Amino acid sequence: MEHRYDIAIIGSGPAGISAAINAKIRNKDIIIFGNEELSDKLIKAPKISNYIGLPDITGLELKSKFQNHLDVMGINITFEKINSIYAMGQYFALAVNEKMYEAKAVVLATGVEYTKPLKGEQEFLGRGVGYCATCDAPLYKDKTVTVIGYNKEAEKEANYVSELASKVYYIPVYRENPNLKDNVEVIQDKVLEIYGTDKVERVVLKYKSISTDGVFVLKSSIAPDQLMPGLILETGHIKVDVNMRTNIEGCFAAGDCTGKPYQYMKAVGQGQIAALNAVSYLDK
Repeated sequence: MEHRYDIAIIGSGPAGISAAINAKIRNKDIIIFGNEELSDKLIKAPKISNYIGLPDITGLELKSKFQNHLDVMGINITFEKINSIYAMGQYFALAVNEKMYEAKAVVLATGVEYTKPLKGEQEFLGRGVGYCATCDAPLYKDKTVTVIGYNKEAEKEANYVSELASKVYYIPVYRENPNLKDNVEVIQDKVLEIYGTDKVERVVLKYKSISTDGVFVLKSSIAPDQLMPGLILETGHIKVDVNMRTNIEGCFAAGDCTGKPYQYMKAVGQGQIAALNAVSYLDK
């Protein structure tokens, strides 16, 4: 396999960036997955008062400094969404649509998922509900699909699904106007429930109900235990020890995904700890 690395880092917020920089300094072959904004939460911060040495800096300014540090280190963000991670014993397999990456160690820095599951979302997972439209769209060829998009990136997946499905409904859970193909019907309404018996049958909205064969719930991130089967959570966060180790050997976690407080400085420190211990794990 050509996509093999020492450490794969999932997330490009403060924790992920810190992990990437510290692992790169120690000459490890790394890959970091994230988005072009680095961190959605970071860029929205109007002012950050407690970041040592940078009083009253804005989120955008801090993001710029983070990006500059990455550029100086020669670290590029891979703009791909990891759909699932599997512990294979001696390595981890990371799936991105039809592509697969391998890494000897993994650092999860996925942030925290603030949105609660929709009613029926978890019950029908695998029975009409999915989290990767580009992965599962062929299953719905000539069928009706509903895409619930939590960010602009979901529009690309909805457009892709529209090439295969006979009908696509798109329900945006954000304010910006969607940019979609003409054959995708946008519904501005609130989702109340994903309903069915043995499998998904319809999506119940506040003002109406739509029949559908499948539903893709496209969020910025999915629950860690769904991303990596077997991962132990505690109060909704990834359970780690003081070395940022999870219950899965070779897998580390850092930042908001490990619990409160949700602070940039804490995330940066944990990212360093996770990276250093991942390096030690590999050197052993």
